[in-house]
Amino acid sequence: MCYSAQVIQTVKKLHRQLGIRLDYLEAEKLFMRRLEDPTLTISRGFEANFEEPTDAQGRRIKAAIDEHRTRMAARHETDLFLQKTRLVNAERSLKEKETKKAREEVRIAGKKIAALTQKLSDLRRNEPTIEDNRIFPQVFTGVVIRQDGDNILTPMRYFCRPAGKPSFYDKKFPGLYNARRDNLEKFWNEQFGHHHAVMVAESFYENVQAPSGQNAVLQFTPRPPQHMLIACLYSHWTGANEADVRGFAAITDEPPPEVAAAGHDRCVINLKPDRIDAWLTPEGRSTQELQAMLSDRPLSVFQHSLAA
Repeated sequence: MCYSAQVIQTVKKLHRQLGIRLDYLEAEKLFMRRLEDPTLTISRGFEANFEEPTDAQGRRIKAAIDEHRTRMAARHETDLFLQKTRLVNAERSLKEKETKKAREEVRIAGKKIAALTQKLSDLRRNEPTIEDNRIFPQVFTGVVIRQDGDNILTPMRYFCRPAGKPSFYDKKFPGLYNARRDNLEKFWNEQFGHHHAVMVAESFYENVQAPSGQNAVLQFTPRPPQHMLIACLYSHWTGANEADVRGFAAITDEPPPEVAAAGHDRCVINLKPDRIDAWLTPEGRSTQELQAMLSDRPLSVFQHSLAA
């Protein structure tokens, strides 16, 4: 299962390779929706596409991003004040009498203060970091689809709830950010052959069990270095009394030998560049042709290292 990936989602980096344009319409909808539902998580790397707007729509999106950050900063500042007060009270109690409860309060408050301070620093920074483009399940990021004859970079949630399925599928099937290749013509049959996408990534991360028995997170990077064009499916879910969700899942297959040797039993599928146009236009293509694209992969080896 590809539980995390280091993705490329800025138009300037992708335009030359894939000739894409930015999906301003869906981006504006998503950023406006986040003002109403701040629990939505949007990759900061995707937000970077709107740092220097050149038209009215771009300026509206940038304003929505800035407003969200201002609101979240105010919320974090309030929480930080409460935790600092909690810490002062707990330390005062410790001076009066050493108790397990007061010691635990000091520990918890200190931990939350550190986390909130980091969140505030992250909201206020201007320089990009490598973490801006690392995505996890349930995070909205930019993926490439074909629309009206063009390749477009559009925001979708890295977790695909199939259209027509009940919303509780998110909890019933927590692994819906990946689509097993051996299940494409079964569970995913309404997406496979109809709604294809590509996630462009530099590396991906997997949880494996170390020889010690403990969990380890490994980062897999292709050699020679290349942009991975990861085959994905997507769906536009709608419900009567719930917000629409546009989500995607990365297709996984049996791992190559080096990934299996590292301790993982699945691997994302990296498409050849000359297969992209066909993959993004699946309607009318046979199952055999689509499966052949998934089998015909670039010659590369995945090197791994412990994730930082």
